[in-house]
Amino acid sequence: MSEPTGLDPFTKRYLAGLLIVTVLGLAWWLSGWDTRVSQLNAILEQDQELAAYPYRFKVLSLENGIAEISSPRSADVPVIQFLRIVYPELQSRGVLDESVMAAQDKLVAVQSRAGKLVSDQADVTSIRWSIDRPWYASQGVYLD
Repeated sequence: MSEPTGLDPFTKRYLAGLLIVTVLGLAWWLSGWDTRVSQLNAILEQDQELAAYPYRFKVLSLENGIAEISSPRSADVPVIQFLRIVYPELQSRGVLDESVMAAQDKLVAVQSRAGKLVSDQADVTSIRWSIDRPWYASQGVYLD
């Protein structure tokens, strides 16, 4: 009885094909990875005021100088809905309550800061805010 000397030809071809597909898939994935977006997100993450806020603003894309940034605010979503998620103590408070108004002012200030940090970059000419549907979905709120 002889010991096996290696892989049969079919297995070798199969593994070579699998390796090629894997390398091509990795190259395709890396080609879509925008390092500038990662750099802009690092700027946002390093800011202490933004880091202390319960929502993380993220740059989603940068195309032709237009930075798209995630936001919990939109004309389609009442701001009170967001505030009641991140500040559960506001659940029973009315829209005109002092603490709700203060929380809304804080959101405006923090979002403005995120926008300024990104727009201050030389390659950013404008900002487009985009409602963060995945964040809302992770909170059990599904937006149409």
